[in-house]
Amino acid sequence: MLDIDDVMEVSNYVAAMNHGLRRLREEFPLSLRLIREIHKILLSKGRGSQKRPGEFRESQNWIGGTRPGNAAFVPPPPEKMMECMGAFEKFLHREHEELPILVKAALVHVQFETIHPFLDGNGRLGRLLITFLLCVAGAIREPILYLSLYFKTNRQKYYELLDRVRSHGDWETWLECFLTGVKETAQQAADTSKEILTLIEQDRRKIEEIGRPAASLLRVHQHLQRKPIITIPATAEHLSLCAHCGKSFAAHGEARHGSGDYRQTAPSPLHVSPLPGDPQRGHRIAKAEPLAILD
Repeated sequence: MLDIDDVMEVSNYVAAMNHGLRRLREEFPLSLRLIREIHKILLSKGRGSQKRPGEFRESQNWIGGTRPGNAAFVPPPPEKMMECMGAFEKFLHREHEELPILVKAALVHVQFETIHPFLDGNGRLGRLLITFLLCVAGAIREPILYLSLYFKTNRQKYYELLDRVRSHGDWETWLECFLTGVKETAQQAADTSKEILTLIEQDRRKIEEIGRPAASLLRVHQHLQRKPIITIPATAEHLSLCAHCGKSFAAHGEARHGSGDYRQTAPSPLHVSPLPGDPQRGHRIAKAEPLAILD
């Protein structure tokens, strides 16, 4: 059973990312103001919502231990923190940048985590900053490179290397680890994209074999490529399909799948199940089979 706090945290993360990308596309700079806006959304509900979302800390924080005296790491004191954040912002906007963008992203991440400007949510925001910086630089067009899993898988090494930078100035080892993570994550994203495209093509061929309903189903299939989770009424309205077509679509999916479990293997590319909390007539949710490979 899902933890409601985990659900809220993921929801906040997606909302914060979308807000940041929207602002950046409006040519708003990646600045301290935008960082506060993103943080406010990131901690808007659930874990950390009582720890001043959107506000820089005014008290001392620490990592590990029960107090600064026995902590594993103590960030800059609040009276010095804004000076550090000012230098951080200048580095973000430095003109005539000679550093490769991936190297700059690695430096930005470690500097942000070292300053730790918020009472909570620094790790999540620090990882989002990597994505935002790459998007601003044009290295990626969409937020498809997430290093969160790589950092989690290599958690102990990640923390040790951050500490090595702080205590010994060992930037080279950190950069090697970061760039390795980018390479592995990018390869995984490319492999997953190829698998999805293969599944989409297989689904298209199955739909074409259906016969007369294929034309409408192909339109729904194309819609699912843009929006993998849909409701039948909303999709029928969006594609200007009649109510009867929506019911036929739902019946076709249920006839093929029975339980509606989107994880089960079945010949149809579309899975239809009752919408959670609203199992009444017509309100059903369809999910595209390609989502299964993301789990």
